[in-house]
Amino acid sequence: MTTCYKPSRPGRAAARAQITLCCKAFLVALLAGVVGVAAGCGGSGGQPEDVVLVTHDAFAISPGVKRAFERESGLKLRILKAGDAGEVVTRALLTAGNPEGDVLFGVDNNLLERALDGDVFEPYAPPALAHVDPSLVLDPQHRVTPIDHGEVCLNVDKAWFAKRGIRLPHDLVDVTLPRYRNLLVAENPATSTPGLAFMLATIARFGDRWQGYWRKLRANGVLVVDGWEEAYTARFSGAAGSHGNRPIVVSYASSPPAEVIFRDPRPRKAPTGVVADSCFRQIELAGILRGARNVQGARALVDFMLSKRFQADIPLQMFVFPARGDVALPPAFVRFAVVPEHPLDLPPAEIDANRERWVDEWTDVVLR
Repeated sequence: MTTCYKPSRPGRAAARAQITLCCKAFLVALLAGVVGVAAGCGGSGGQPEDVVLVTHDAFAISPGVKRAFERESGLKLRILKAGDAGEVVTRALLTAGNPEGDVLFGVDNNLLERALDGDVFEPYAPPALAHVDPSLVLDPQHRVTPIDHGEVCLNVDKAWFAKRGIRLPHDLVDVTLPRYRNLLVAENPATSTPGLAFMLATIARFGDRWQGYWRKLRANGVLVVDGWEEAYTARFSGAAGSHGNRPIVVSYASSPPAEVIFRDPRPRKAPTGVVADSCFRQIELAGILRGARNVQGARALVDFMLSKRFQADIPLQMFVFPARGDVALPPAFVRFAVVPEHPLDLPPAEIDANRERWVDEWTDVVLR
């Protein structure tokens, strides 16, 4: 689950792929060619000289941190970006046992069960797991390792509400009230990662009554768009440079510090805020791909991704929070980010068993 604030970084829209058997066969053949090319990158003694990280398009690492891994491991780090998180997992499933790379990063708790059921990973427990909050460790067999977490939350434009003398919404129920009519923009859960997370938040919060909640949102004028990029940068009034007219948006707990960091001049206070009651936790994980060409290098890379150096690089590169609890956050995160004490969540197995049905039901309630 990686957020997307730098202009060069695309939004994280995750479309549900319906792949026919013919398309699967074509893609497997195509990826087999990629794997064959990667397999030719060993040294003269047959030992791999590189390690390949398969990840989503929004992955980012500082050049100095990348060089540190290469210097410490003696391996070249090659990064293969393979679309959004859903596409990355789909490709891993199609090449399970004969993977494109050595390590996959970017599977989150919303997609985890699908990857585990597909036997994509092999177990590995890095020593630094001792520094990770146990609540982030989702697989007792350690086929995946938590690397970061972030929360999808309602964000608000503080100035918009202050100018009109309307109090900020405090919870999910508030945005169904008449005073917040036509103020919310949300993403479609069928095409957007934060949209899916927000739908899951409402299911976690309201249980069997979640569809009724969305009927109230629809009656109250919620605007639904395909992805985060449009919702935040075009429709949300609080985004820097935006001409949007919706002062409530589904975004991330790390959006307020991003608004401070990327504005020129930097404001002393964050112009946006977070409705903490609405936050749904997303955990991003890495795992060694079963059949990896360089297993030792893969273990070294997972170890490095859980090292203090890499973990400290995460907030300002990907605008999420490190999995390690002993890593200091950047000052802007300390001052302006929200880490909910009790974020909403659902078990990965429950999400996997019901995700498609829930999205179909959401579509019937909200769009039809």
